[in-house]
Amino acid sequence: MDMRLPSLACGPVVAGLLALTALTAAGCASHGTAVPQPFPTAPLVRSRPPGSPVPDASPAPDAAGAPLPPDATFPSEPTSMVAEGVVSTALHLLGTRYRNGGSDPDGFDCSGFVQYVFAQQGVFVPRTVEEQARSGTRVDRDLRAGDLVFFHTSGHGPTHVGIALDAVRFVHAPSSRGEVRVEPLARPYWADRFIEARRMIAVAPAPTSQP
Repeated sequence: MDMRLPSLACGPVVAGLLALTALTAAGCASHGTAVPQPFPTAPLVRSRPPGSPVPDASPAPDAAGAPLPPDATFPSEPTSMVAEGVVSTALHLLGTRYRNGGSDPDGFDCSGFVQYVFAQQGVFVPRTVEEQARSGTRVDRDLRAGDLVFFHTSGHGPTHVGIALDAVRFVHAPSSRGEVRVEPLARPYWADRFIEARRMIAVAPAPTSQP
């Protein structure tokens, strides 16, 4: 079983053209050969004005992202403490302006946003989209909060990246409209350009129960 789902039904022609025009590639270029695949439908989640309350943001954990042992495994639960911290941090940055080459709250590009958010939880993620797309473990099913989602927006291979909030929404720093925001993975522009998801967060294996 993989994450490929049937293509989305086409909406009115005018609405489709407006959506495609409004959403353009973020300023994160790299190279690759993967083929985009669509996601399921989901409602639009609009970004919040800077300084307004953060919606559905879990508090960041007190201690997360410590160095992992070599035999670390991925969690069987839908989320982990680190993933919750990643989501909380990302949502607190909604409305931050886009800045090409930016990697701090003064302004982010797509991969700089991802690297900064994960760094706040003690998780190292490479700087560029291309490097991030070669890191972690490919997710072929069961998309979870904290997974990275990659898109082909120009050239070849992954050129844009965001962070999944759940199986249907992601948060990212696109150059279009110039701010960090949340969008549905099913929005036609992104669904048509989706390449793959990758998991960067691992947890130590559960202790073995004693007889």
